Amino acid sequence: MSQLQAILAYQEADKKLYKMERELASCEERKEYVKYKKFLETAPEKLDSVEVKATSLKAEAAELARKYQHTEETLGEFEHLDELVTGGADIAFYKKKAQSIVEQLKKLKADLNALTANIKAVDAEYQKLKKQVIAAQKQYAEASEKYKAVKSSRDGERKAIEAELSKLAKEISAEMMETYQTKRKERIFPVVGELVGGRCPFCSMEPPLAARSKLTGGVSIECDNCHRLIFGN
Repeated sequence: MSQLQAILAYQEADKKLYKMERELASCEERKEYVKYKKFLETAPEKLDSVEVKATSLKAEAAELARKYQHTEETLGEFEHLDELVTGGADIAFYKKKAQSIVEQLKKLKADLNALTANIKAVDAEYQKLKKQVIAAQKQYAEASEKYKAVKSSRDGERKAIEAELSKLAKEISAEMMETYQTKRKERIFPVVGELVGGRCPFCSMEPPLAARSKLTGGVSIECDNCHRLIFGN
């Protein structure tokens, strides 16, 4: 059996394995499994992000509360305004200053209330996310078992194909087999084809003349366009 015939026979058998792999990859059980897996993989980062946000907001709220208290204490200095006026102080100046402090207090209180509301919202978001994670952990375990069951149901079929492939691989050179498997892992399939009308049988690209001149004695070339392996006629 020529190298071309051997690799084409191998590929023909491999089609069954490739088809099974695609069916398993697109089954609903795997989709559910992957969905929960991805969610749980990103969940810690999301939880950390929300926690950092909450911590930052709490620190900001504490600082605002400190400013509010300090400003309120400053306003207390005006309790003895009558004595200052009696002493000849300008009442208009002190009234204006007191009013300015009152306005500052109002703004600080509004900012503090808004910040408190944000903290509650972030805390609610964190608690909701935690519940989702707990639920997803259970759903992931269930989805994982279901997907395993689907894969196990086809173990016999897989082993039979792999045994056939192992037998056919003995007719193929180690170098060719390694190249084929590399392409296969790159999700390139079919991997090998025979030149048709001087063109790649998969993408119809015409290989350069220099490359085509190498297609002798069972040597293959790689298509510059689709990167599949091409044998000569």
